Amino acid sequence: MTTQRFPADQRGKADHGWLQANFSFSFGNYFNPKNIQFGMLRVLNDDTIAAGTGFGTHPHDNMEIITIPLEGGLKHRDSMGNEGVIRFGEVQVMSAGTGILHSEMNASQTERAKTLQLWVFPEKENVEPRYGQKSFDLENQINRFVKVVTPQDKNDGHALWVHQQTFFSLGIFENGQTISYEVNIPGNGVYLFLIEGEIEVDGQTLGLRDALGITDFNNFEINTHSKSKILLVEVPMQHN
Repeated sequence: MTTQRFPADQRGKADHGWLQANFSFSFGNYFNPKNIQFGMLRVLNDDTIAAGTGFGTHPHDNMEIITIPLEGGLKHRDSMGNEGVIRFGEVQVMSAGTGILHSEMNASQTERAKTLQLWVFPEKENVEPRYGQKSFDLENQINRFVKVVTPQDKNDGHALWVHQQTFFSLGIFENGQTISYEVNIPGNGVYLFLIEGEIEVDGQTLGLRDALGITDFNNFEINTHSKSKILLVEVPMQHN
């Protein structure tokens, strides 16, 4: 097993007033030639969006976009005719494919919103754009990982799906837990992002918003040192 640590305080940052952003990979004005992507995972942005503001209408194409609200909600609108609010406990996917326009605005005029947005390169380009949204009750599935995103050909109907051999798992774990993760597709890597808490993996202690890239493994163990919320993103490490 090979690991690479990505400390939270070494992420890129942007302060736009209405938006406080942290970039796990090169994005916008933040460019780090040593940190462009992790396999097919291209973007992991940790955003705090002020009340009554947000991302106005803008385009995307040929990218699988996954949004995970951590606090508050986002009002979504897109060129496919989808409109609604995505809140904490839900996950949103968009296959941009041949091209979409969308906006993501803070649904509240008084409270901030916090979200993670991730971009994964698709396994095939110029697909028909699509949108999906689903609620996952992690609080009632404590101490286990819940798959929230899978590949289309491996989807069992319980998770959302995207056009890539990627698996997103979220979990809330109590202190003192030992959790084993087994790779879904041999050769894939896992980008572990610690949303909350303190954990230990492969002898390394991770704190709030730290990340660990894990490759060359069949399975690995996570030990929790406090109540923790963990995101695992399993992705191919190169295009097929």
